[in-house]
Amino acid sequence: MRKILALLLSLALLLSLSALSLAEGVTLKTVSTFAGTDAAAETYVALLKAWEDKTGNKIEDASSTGDEVFKAGVLNDFAAGNEADVLFFFAKTADSAPILGKVVPIEEINAAYPELNLPINTAIAEPDGVVYSIPVRPFWEGLFCNIDLFEQVGAELPTTWENLVDAIARFKDAGIVPIAVSFSDIPHYIADATVLSASSEADYLARPKAGDPIPQAWIDGNAKINELYELGAFPVDVNATTEAVTSQMFRDKKAAMQMDGSWFANGIPEENYDTTVVLPFPVTSAEAQPTAFMGGVSMGFYVSRKAWDDPARRDAAVDLLAYLTTGDNAVALAAFQFKGKLLESSFEMLNAGLTTMYGPIQDAMDPEARSYWFSQIPGIADGTVVPADAWKGVMELAPFGK
Repeated sequence: MRKILALLLSLALLLSLSALSLAEGVTLKTVSTFAGTDAAAETYVALLKAWEDKTGNKIEDASSTGDEVFKAGVLNDFAAGNEADVLFFFAKTADSAPILGKVVPIEEINAAYPELNLPINTAIAEPDGVVYSIPVRPFWEGLFCNIDLFEQVGAELPTTWENLVDAIARFKDAGIVPIAVSFSDIPHYIADATVLSASSEADYLARPKAGDPIPQAWIDGNAKINELYELGAFPVDVNATTEAVTSQMFRDKKAAMQMDGSWFANGIPEENYDTTVVLPFPVTSAEAQPTAFMGGVSMGFYVSRKAWDDPARRDAAVDLLAYLTTGDNAVALAAFQFKGKLLESSFEMLNAGLTTMYGPIQDAMDPEARSYWFSQIPGIADGTVVPADAWKGVMELAPFGK
């Protein structure tokens, strides 16, 4: 009798704890790039709060700007078994490869929750043909220009390399930084843009294996970074300053141009919408395509396998995934927040360049090789590193496989 009574008491305690757990909900960990100057950052935070209020669950969010530090942090968390339950992370790139065994295919989620009918976007399928994430926002990268500063110095917009060189000289004379960039922090965009500006389609899409020669256009393109440096195109402390400082220079009209992505457009002050346009980086060879630019779909929302395998968190994680990636909420996260000439030029660029939009080379690179490439850009800029030597070092790391 005593054993039965003890068993009943234990069962009652377990049931009461279970009821308490259900009443209090679960806590999910999330991470994304909806942070900093991204105009959807507030929308994302508001959506998380609304979901908490709706479900009684809690969220611990660790979102930050999507730079190399962010990427490394997410990958390190996966390696340590400390990954987020729901995450917005890179897809169909070398960055996503290490996590694919630890996230759940969307088809598998739909099989278990057919009522959700989550969208499966094949544009974001991994090399194994499986779609593991749900994108909510395409991206593009281009050369942002403060139109009013070009008008102030009497320069043409940089639709050609010659126009760009002329504008740099005029801005220097006027005490305006021509191109806002930090090579110690974010050299990515110009590194890739100068390669595209020198490459034919075949050269840009080449993915040479270790030991294979690389297109000469890649070397020639990156050599233009030193040419721009010698022209005085960059801040004087370009190899020491930070992206936060240089981006603010552009927003404050202290710099005329900045090579960046659509996420940067979302952070342009509203009063600057009509004085900001986006252009493809000007070509530097006859083989390059003047309307080509970089873009595509490179990020999506995932559910981690760790959350999926936890009966206490699976339903909540899937519900949050659906909440963020379907209906009006997905539209709110995807929508471009800017207007005016900035919006018009962006969509003109997209519409005119749909046949010449390429995923950045860096997205296809092994992370170690990519990091090495970026580490060489400051030296390429100031002339202490020869572009051919830099690319030799990159290729020794087998950026596109052996």
